[in-house]
Amino acid sequence: MDPNTGKKNMFNKLSKEQGLKLLEQEDFKRKTVSFYRYVIIDSPADLRDELYESWKDLGVLGRIYLAYEGVNAQLSVPEPNWEAFVKNVHENPLFTEMPFKIAVEDDGNSFFKLTIKVRKQIVADGLPIDEYDVTNVGAHMDAKAWNDALEKGATVVDMRNHYESEIGKFKGAICPDVETFKEELPEVKDMLKGKEDEQILLYCTGGIRCEKTSAYLKHHGFQDVNQLHGGIIDYARQLDKDKNLNNNFEGKNFVFDERRGERISDDVISNCHQCDAPFDTHVNCKNVNCNLLFLQCDNCKEEYEQCCSVECIEIINLPLEEQKKLRKGTDSKKMYYSHKRVNLNLNKDD
Repeated sequence: MDPNTGKKNMFNKLSKEQGLKLLEQEDFKRKTVSFYRYVIIDSPADLRDELYESWKDLGVLGRIYLAYEGVNAQLSVPEPNWEAFVKNVHENPLFTEMPFKIAVEDDGNSFFKLTIKVRKQIVADGLPIDEYDVTNVGAHMDAKAWNDALEKGATVVDMRNHYESEIGKFKGAICPDVETFKEELPEVKDMLKGKEDEQILLYCTGGIRCEKTSAYLKHHGFQDVNQLHGGIIDYARQLDKDKNLNNNFEGKNFVFDERRGERISDDVISNCHQCDAPFDTHVNCKNVNCNLLFLQCDNCKEEYEQCCSVECIEIINLPLEEQKKLRKGTDSKKMYYSHKRVNLNLNKDD
């Protein structure tokens, strides 16, 4: 309750530092879980307030997107409140029998606050509504059927962004060099031209991007479109349950939380962007005005002060007030927006 207005506080205004400090004080474990569903939500704003109030009381943290087309959620739930959380979700008519995807590797620090946002789409695709029918999606494959199809030579496509696939992917996968899902859809359609009658396999983190992709490809004449049920997350869990299954995924599964990735195999398929040593953990540039997401090994992190470039090293060593002035400017502002590819120039003699 806001003491000034008397209204319930529906926004978590904790900073990252405050949130992490509270996490350190907890004496219980957490589960990291994700789920999604394409379902018509008449009033996403009302549902947002309802979920925020219920989940805040249960100590839930995470990032949730709601839209008229459905829900996309990544959450961290206190283990003592897990059953109450599941009951709360399944009692909602929109979320009846909602399947959950539990994280493979989990240290309990995946999220530090609860954020629920209303958006136009739960996965931004930039497509007009007549470009796909989300009720007409591809066939879902479990891990065994997926492995069998791979062995028979089916065409497999990674429906994630370049910074995700660079640290982990299925063997032989086509990995589009894109930064957004919006860019990827037409790119994949063009890459698969001539394969309309062949078997196509799609995969992503948890399955949500493949739902739209399969509908999009079927709308454009592809006949045999399939998707990995539950995405890489569920594939890993099926491998854990059935030791007879071969693991065809190499490296890490990128995740959109503080962990950055879950290891699916021992393979390290990527390299530090600064020294080229084998490495597969993403970091953000310490210069918050840049915030570039990139691969930086521990040695380079120390040598280059957790920065991506000489310019950023110079900025973080300015007085705090000078750094704030740069963030307010537009002409001198370094705007990588987290994911863009850049050539990291760290030659300090230049």
